[in-house]
Amino acid sequence: MNDRARLLFVGAGPRAIMLLERVLARADEHTRLDIDLVDPHPPGAGRIWRHTQSPLLKLNSMTRDVTVFTDDSCTIDGPVRPGPSLSEWLEQWRAGELPDVELDELSAAEAASLGPEGFPTRRLHSHYLDWFYRRTAASAPEGVAIRLHADTVTSVQPRPQGRYTVSLASGREIVTDAAAYCLGHTERQLDPASAAISSAAARSGSVYVPPAFTADADLSALTPGADVIVRGMGLAAVDLVVLLTQGRGGRFDRSPDGALRYLPSGQEPRLHLGSRRGVPYRSKVTSTLQGAAPQREVLTPDAIAALVGAGRPIDFDRDVWPLVAGELLHGHYRELFTGHPSRVTGTWDEFRAALQAHAWDDPALRAAINAVVPDPLDRFDVGTFDRPFTDAEFADADDVQRRVRAHIADDLTLRTTQERSPAQGVFLAALLSFMALAEIPKERWNARSRAHTLPVRWHTFFSYLASGPPPHRLEELLALADAGVVRFLGPDVEVAVDARGFAASTLRVPGETVAGALVDAWLPAADAELSTNVALRELATVHGSVLRVTDASYQGSLGRVRVGDDGRVLRADGAPHDALFAIGPFTSLTESGAFTRPAADSLSLRQTDAVAGAVAARLGVAVPVAP
Repeated sequence: MNDRARLLFVGAGPRAIMLLERVLARADEHTRLDIDLVDPHPPGAGRIWRHTQSPLLKLNSMTRDVTVFTDDSCTIDGPVRPGPSLSEWLEQWRAGELPDVELDELSAAEAASLGPEGFPTRRLHSHYLDWFYRRTAASAPEGVAIRLHADTVTSVQPRPQGRYTVSLASGREIVTDAAAYCLGHTERQLDPASAAISSAAARSGSVYVPPAFTADADLSALTPGADVIVRGMGLAAVDLVVLLTQGRGGRFDRSPDGALRYLPSGQEPRLHLGSRRGVPYRSKVTSTLQGAAPQREVLTPDAIAALVGAGRPIDFDRDVWPLVAGELLHGHYRELFTGHPSRVTGTWDEFRAALQAHAWDDPALRAAINAVVPDPLDRFDVGTFDRPFTDAEFADADDVQRRVRAHIADDLTLRTTQERSPAQGVFLAALLSFMALAEIPKERWNARSRAHTLPVRWHTFFSYLASGPPPHRLEELLALADAGVVRFLGPDVEVAVDARGFAASTLRVPGETVAGALVDAWLPAADAELSTNVALRELATVHGSVLRVTDASYQGSLGRVRVGDDGRVLRADGAPHDALFAIGPFTSLTESGAFTRPAADSLSLRQTDAVAGAVAARLGVAVPVAP
């Protein structure tokens, strides 16, 4: 190692800057370190959160629930360096305590009135992330130099003495001692199903928009008045609807009776929304707990220890999902019984005994619930919550509209009114369960769980429950349905391509919907081998390998780069690289997002700190000792 070490970050978005902060937290006056950040997009915000996107697009988190800083809740090895949440940062800006923060006109107007329960735009959030980067860079000791490169890494090649030559799209080369890949969501080659649809659409003259980051998707071919089938009803679909309605000049107006109305511009297409569930992701919860504090009562450390020590591979569906479902039930009914005792019969201790005596899907448990919880809206059934229309049959398309709209209206009531705060209990139980699953060593899962059930089924369910849209987006969706701009297709929608274009149908609803355009509204899968980012593809296929798992009953892969718990990239033979690190959704680490909730001992911050510790150890960066 030279007297000065060098570290290069592939990417400079939130994950990269949070990792940079954790590395610098370990530096002191003796540190001699050159740091290069390479990203074509602005540091801090990166591509996804950059300022140059529609001002209509928002986070699905309240300002009080967003931070990039460690705090006293964090169980980490590195020093804790607290800082303001997004809500606190806005308060500081309004108080004139951030003279180095210059907001554009729209962001300033938003920041002037946005409170802790508000949902910020991505553009406003980009200012917070930019400030975080500048604050982090300014915290570097005198011996640390940070350089930004508005460029793209095209290759990382080994050279003598364990160093690397990093090639950039501009033609420049940088020699570094270590590289940390901190990329977020990237585009990828079309999967076989999407490629087949794209080819068929081209032959028939139809329009197909494949999975993409919605803000960057080309929607110009979706013409005014045209029928468009939209598959997917998650966050990408919500953003799509916003861009094709308000983004084309439509606006919402609240009538004197309080009802929200949509006033079309005439530039909107007609959107037909469908998915497996047939309903949107659940609204973000805005209520607060008023009963007993949340705690793990089913998926406990002892339960996890028993699973790990059972002597057989852990299967999520068989061994863990029943515990998670039980945890969700405890979260709901603990808050109902302790926060709203007048709405139930008996005590929480009595009902908890009934919960623990029955399986989560036992019909006898439903009977016990009905006996002590009179109001149907106070009852919580995990299966019905997950798939509201599992056994539903619809008379016709109008019946679908009525029932989906009623579902959305009920969901808004349950998730946004304080008298229905048990929804917050369910959310917190899901969050505790998510963190608990990270306690299970990855190698203890069976192949199906590791390659499919955890990263796909569980992650999708968690997103549906905990990472849905802001409530006002669902209210807007109802107004758009009233205006005839949006229609719902129902559950288990299938789409065929023929000479007419695209035909959407479901066995649950008579008839079909034919349209000249189809949008698959979800993010591309994080398959590193098929990424259009050449550096990431090289990482997956040359320096490392993707996670492939197999056992007697299953084999599969999600295309994510294998890394150790400290973020070291694993070679094809399983040996770790000394100086190549990776963190983000394209790795085999448990997906945890970038920024996080304050005071939550978040998995995101724990992962980032662990990787920073390994990077610092490799580069000889000092770790300050607390006094």
